[in-house]
Amino acid sequence: MFLLGSAYPTAKLGLNAYIPPILFGSIRMAIVFICLLPFIKFKLPEKKYLLPLLGFAISMGTAVNLFLYLSVNVSNILSPIVIGAQLSIPLAIVISSVFIGEKISSKKWILIFTSFIGIIFIGFDPKIADEILGFVLICCMAFFYAFSQVFSRYLKELDVKFTNAIMGIVGFITLLILSIFFEGNTILLLKNLNTEAWLMAIHHGVLCSLMGHMAMFYLYKFYPVGQVLPFYALFPVFGIFLSFLIFGEIPTIIMAIGGIIVITSVFLLQKTS
Repeated sequence: MFLLGSAYPTAKLGLNAYIPPILFGSIRMAIVFICLLPFIKFKLPEKKYLLPLLGFAISMGTAVNLFLYLSVNVSNILSPIVIGAQLSIPLAIVISSVFIGEKISSKKWILIFTSFIGIIFIGFDPKIADEILGFVLICCMAFFYAFSQVFSRYLKELDVKFTNAIMGIVGFITLLILSIFFEGNTILLLKNLNTEAWLMAIHHGVLCSLMGHMAMFYLYKFYPVGQVLPFYALFPVFGIFLSFLIFGEIPTIIMAIGGIIVITSVFLLQKTS
């Protein structure tokens, strides 16, 4: 969870080092693919896995990275988007109930509801007025992250390295195309990237994706989404703490209260049957 929490402040460092947001995501996915390539055998999976695999690759590889880096890019403060990303947990549990049939008890519904209340509470913070676009974008990221977790449940029989390699190549290609169209001069941008930008991209590709996310995907082979994903509630603690250490960012009282509501609600989801 420390690695996942570090994604937000280190993303800001990378963007501050003049790496465009969409290109950042493309480079991250390229690193994931390159690192996994020596450990996989490319073999077309059974037909029943093709659609979930494509859905997983587009949701996690393309959409999550797209909205994550766009959100960080337009945000001046990170705490709201770190907390806003928590929406992925209740959304994943609800989506897993609809598509996989995992049961949601009345207690879980109450906790899901209170987590949304916490997010709404944060939205009333006056400091959010200038950060609303970043907040909306991170909510979009949370939606696609939730879907990626559910897709991964359909792929639990496949090798995690294989599914993440496919995610990497699909995310790399789609984000690169988007970067070419919307950011332009991609070759020149790559040539001008400084050492700090490359280090942040490597951090995200190797530590956040390969070590952080893949560890969670591996657990989905053995446990339901509703049991694994609530541990995701721990990452904002590290994200906010690192944002304070790196940028000196201190959450407002409203953010703190809303964050406590969200994190507590999400954490309790794992304790509730």
